[in-house]
Amino acid sequence: MSSNNEGFKDSETLTAWVRYMLYAQIIVVLVSMASNYFEYQLLLDYQSGNYVSREQAEADGAANDYRQSLVGFLFLIIFAVSGFMILRWIHRANHNARALGANNMRFSPGWSIGFYFIPVLALWKPYQAMKEIWQASKKPSDWESQYTSGIVQLWWLVWLASSFLGYALLRSAMRVEDLQDLINLNIFDQVGCVLSIFLALIFLNIVKRIHNFQTSHLASTHNEMQATPASVG
Repeated sequence: MSSNNEGFKDSETLTAWVRYMLYAQIIVVLVSMASNYFEYQLLLDYQSGNYVSREQAEADGAANDYRQSLVGFLFLIIFAVSGFMILRWIHRANHNARALGANNMRFSPGWSIGFYFIPVLALWKPYQAMKEIWQASKKPSDWESQYTSGIVQLWWLVWLASSFLGYALLRSAMRVEDLQDLINLNIFDQVGCVLSIFLALIFLNIVKRIHNFQTSHLASTHNEMQATPASVG
């Protein structure tokens, strides 16, 4: 068993960036919700015939489309960057759990993120890998006997719900035929935004706790190694 933390990679900066990006996700989702609300009101006005001028209706529609496109682009950039940072963090957390002495882990650092990209297996393998990281970080020397907090299960349930809703929204967007379809799509998109915020908050907690597990274990073993020569002498 490796107990000298050989190969441990500092994760302070990476963990901080993951937190920043998760906060950025929450902010951009809130902006998206506000933009969606304005679009919802516009669609209701269209449906109820509140516009007396076709020109004004078209101008407001064009302004809405521009705003939604801008928010959508910002949304895409933030989620792409944060997704990359999160995957790096998961890879680093798996690596560091091993460096702290966790033996016989079933998921390698590479596969702990690789399963996110494999159809069907992506439904449960990433959860198992995260559960293992939690256990191995909590007590590397006896990780298989460790219980996992319910927050890990909750994270994965919300992740699946958000993913399935996103897929359903994409399919629905391709079949829009009238204003009511657009209104329904807007409402479901708002539900997806709420799930995204909830998911980010849950993952923030997971990142914090796993990071604390690992840094606390690193500090305790470092102190033990420093105290050993004195006790021997």
